[in-house]
Parts: sequence; structure tokens; C-alpha cells
Amino acid sequence: MPERKHLKRLDVVYQNHPRYFITACARHRQNLLATPHVHEILRAHWSKSLDLYGWAIGSYVVMPDHVHFFCADAESRTTLSRMVGSFKQWSAKEICPILGVDPPLWQKEFFDHLIRSEESYSEKWEYVRRNPVRAGMVDHAADWEYGGHINYV
Repeated sequence: MPERKHLKRLDVVYQNHPRYFITACARHRQNLLATPHVHEILRAHWSKSLDLYGWAIGSYVVMPDHVHFFCADAESRTTLSRMVGSFKQWSAKEICPILGVDPPLWQKEFFDHLIRSEESYSEKWEYVRRNPVRAGMVDHAADWEYGGHINYV
């Protein structure tokens, strides 16, 4: 498979505890994720991330076919790729049987964006927060029930 330059991670990040904006999509962009039960499972897995991997999960929004979340390397115990991979693996093991779908639940890759400034964070959060409005699912971002915050990031 040819290398995809737009998906390549930076080799070196010159921040002690970098923050990222992550997007992970359901396989074939299936509309599986925006349900109360799936939201509860995703939130539970994100809530364990700091203890298990040393990554704090901040604000997030679960859309029908993808998730957006912010995370920060709080303790440098594992890489971003391993943390996201573990999240996808363990959440899928719980979600697939409940939804009656065959694995894999998630697309193989994920998108990450290194947050370099408070302005960048604010812009990304506004994009994430308003995603359900742009998709026509709610009139006001505050009305979307599949989002929230885990840790301060």
C-alpha cells in the first residue's frame, strides 16, 4: 500500500505533554455510534484511559459514524497510536456483540491533529461541538446528547 502523507504522524513533537484532536470513523462509515448504550461504553473506555495508558481524554462528540475527541499525553506511558488502537480494540469488543455487527467496528486508521495553541484548541472544539448542528441532527449544539468531557485537557 502506498504511503499516505496526509496520515503520517510527526516524527518528533517538541511539547512535553502534547494535546491532540482525534477523529476515528466506524468501518464503512456505518451509522452505529450515536446511541445511548454505545455512548456509555465509549465514555467508560475514555474514562479509564488516564489510568491505563497515561492519556487524558478531554472533550468529545460521538456522531453516528465517527467520534471526535481531544487527548493529552499526561504520563508518556504509551504512544498516541497505541492508546487509540487500544481504545478502538476494547470498545469494539464490547460494542460489536451488543449491536450485532461483525468486527472490525472501526476503520483501521485515525486522523490526528497536534494542538499547538489555545487558539487552535478553541477552533477545533468549536468545529467538534457544532458537528451535530452542521449534520442537521439538532438545532443547537447543547442539545446533542452524545458528547461531553472526561478530563481537563
